[in-house]
Amino acid sequence: MADRPHIAHVGIAVHDIEAALAFYSDILGLEPHPPETVDGAIIRSLSLGDSEVELLAPTDPESPIGKFLARRGPGIHHICYRVPDLDAALSACRDAWYRLIDEVPRHGAGGRRIAFVHPKATAGILLELTE
Repeated sequence: MADRPHIAHVGIAVHDIEAALAFYSDILGLEPHPPETVDGAIIRSLSLGDSEVELLAPTDPESPIGKFLARRGPGIHHICYRVPDLDAALSACRDAWYRLIDEVPRHGAGGRRIAFVHPKATAGILLELTE
C-alpha cells in the first residue's frame, strides 16, 4: 500500500484528552501512544489497524485546535492522507490551483513531513498530507 495514498489518521479535537481516551481504552482496549505537543496541541495517537486516531487538545486557546474548539466544538478536525511523495502531491495541488495552507512541507507529529490543504479547496474538509 506504500505506492497508493491511504488514510494515515483522523484528527479529533477534544477539550479533555483523558476523558476522550476512556472510550478508546475502556471499550476498544487500545493503548495510546505517548503524548506529543505540536502546533499548540497535545496529541495522543491510537493505532487502529493501518490507520490512527489522533486526539488533539489545545495547550493555548489561540492555537489552531483552540480556535477550532471555540468555533465548532469537539469533533473531527481533519483527515490525513499518506501519499508516496509529498512534494509531488503539493506540486499537483499547486498546478490544479488547490489552495494550500502549507506551501512547503513542515514537521508534524512524530517528526513526519506534513502539509495541509485548505478546506475551501476540498469540499469543506481540512486535509493533511504526509509521507
